[in-house]
Amino acid sequence: MKKARDLLQTSCRRFLSLPNPKIPKMEDMSERYCYNPILRWNPQVEEYFVKAYGADHFSRVSDALTHPSCYSCIRVNTLQSTSDAVIQKLAAIMNDTGHDNTNDNISKCDANVDADTGLKQTNVPQNLNDWSKMAEALKEDIQTGPVSKCQIPGLDYVVFVKGSGPHTIDYGHTHTSKEVIVSRKCAEAVLRGAQVYVPGVMACSAHVEKGDMIAVSAAVEQPGLDGGWGIGITRGSVLQGLETDAYYMERNGLYIGQGRAMMSRAGMFRALEGVAVDMSNRVFKLPSFHDVLEGEIFLQNLPSIVAAHALDPQKGERILDMCAAPGGKTTAIAILMKDEGEVVAVDRSHNKVLVIQKLAAEMGLNCITTYKLDALKAVSQRNDSYTTTDLGCNEKNNGVTIQSSDTPSLHVERELTEGMNADKSCENGRNCNKTVNERTYVSKAEIRKNIRRMRNGPGRNQCSGGRVQNSKGFSPHSFDRVLLDAPCSALGLRPRLFAGEETIQSLRNHAKYQRRMFDQAVQLARPGGVIVYSTCTINPGENEALVRYALDTYKFLSLAQQHPSIGGPGLLGGCEFPDGYIEEWLRPGEEKLVQRFDPSGPLDTIGFFIAKFIVGSKDG
Repeated sequence: MKKARDLLQTSCRRFLSLPNPKIPKMEDMSERYCYNPILRWNPQVEEYFVKAYGADHFSRVSDALTHPSCYSCIRVNTLQSTSDAVIQKLAAIMNDTGHDNTNDNISKCDANVDADTGLKQTNVPQNLNDWSKMAEALKEDIQTGPVSKCQIPGLDYVVFVKGSGPHTIDYGHTHTSKEVIVSRKCAEAVLRGAQVYVPGVMACSAHVEKGDMIAVSAAVEQPGLDGGWGIGITRGSVLQGLETDAYYMERNGLYIGQGRAMMSRAGMFRALEGVAVDMSNRVFKLPSFHDVLEGEIFLQNLPSIVAAHALDPQKGERILDMCAAPGGKTTAIAILMKDEGEVVAVDRSHNKVLVIQKLAAEMGLNCITTYKLDALKAVSQRNDSYTTTDLGCNEKNNGVTIQSSDTPSLHVERELTEGMNADKSCENGRNCNKTVNERTYVSKAEIRKNIRRMRNGPGRNQCSGGRVQNSKGFSPHSFDRVLLDAPCSALGLRPRLFAGEETIQSLRNHAKYQRRMFDQAVQLARPGGVIVYSTCTINPGENEALVRYALDTYKFLSLAQQHPSIGGPGLLGGCEFPDGYIEEWLRPGEEKLVQRFDPSGPLDTIGFFIAKFIVGSKDG
């Protein structure tokens, strides 16, 4: 497994290497008009993480979280295509769109960028001498170019597509004249390759017209006088672009690129949807895969792929994915099983279950059965564990957008909204005689409600179609394998520009919630079966502490070796909090049986954690 980890590290580093770009000196560029964010944490949470990782290591982790991975990871649907065929198609597409030339103008806003590799020097831990030797021996076996196949045995269905950054952006005259501030979530989506959509625009310079080139910066929460966090910007604010501007300092080091305005300033704040800024020059360049090779590929983070692979699903087995939406790991499991057996995918959200159904149909998978079910109630309290109920939305679904840690989609976070019709529907027989052209007053509260509804997807009463079955739970010991990719604090997802919303208490609450879910998983897995637990967070309280709870509570559980094993070891020891609460992590010998993916590590992934358990005899 060490050889496999070394091989993947070498593949990623060689694949992302850049041919000696000319890097400008820090003093030659404006520190203000660059991308150099500082991730803010709750002070108590930061102290906790410093104890867990050490000050230097956590500083590197915190810095890495503010940048996207410099490559996209694609899982090939091997039931529909092959890695080689997909590589040829992607290379052709990237050549046609001009995305294959990603090695120009690397910025040194981050002073630790290596001139030879384009990777941050601080990203490489100091104890990788053996990894480096392995890398040298395998250099000749690694493919080069913008698209490359993973060389790890068993993961040859994974394809890497290279991006680049951070880049130096020449904003020119836009420094003091044409600017837009976007919300933090919009900025995080733009850093992954999205455009700037209307709902994401917070403030704009005066006299911006369609076609103008404008600089784009991010509004990130700042500490308030009341001890909370806020951006202090009212949507629609006018930017002056001068030091007298109230929001001048808040934009320092948070410029994410430059683009062309697709509508005037007035249009940006009047419209409810549409592209506000077409990004033409980005700090990070990542190719888009929107509507590309639909059904053949799925954009998914590498650790998520490894988690599904670690479950080791076999043909003919019955497998449960407990928190399955949007279906990335569900479909990965089904493909590994060659679509033979049964994969039961559940989620407590009606619309998220529709997303799983759509993805399964798109990928041509027939072994996936979906149910609407809260994972906390996954174990049936009665014998009618498969009693189901149809919901009232029976028409075929016309399309659902997918978004989660599995799918760092470049177009998902558009924050699309739907325009409100002037003529309202009949309510209790009233207003039915209004003409189409009659103007109807719509309050701002109603507009905001409509925007939230479209961001979150239609509710059960407004669903756009599709059939979802309710489940009352499943019988104990009814699954060969169970995957619990638990809802978590998501502190490993990147890019991330703010992390101050999490407190020590909220992190503990996440851990309690996950333990309750894990209790359900233990009951559902048969003796001799397998449970894989995973999260996309760097919080040891949701990772190693869950493993400690599982092993201490259920003596018939044991940690199992994972294949492939390319992540780093888990954390040993524990932490005592000021209130006396003691959190225990792993004990010596257990750390090598889990996989912890470090955002600041050489694999350049999101923060992620995987533990695999073998279920022994439950007698007694």
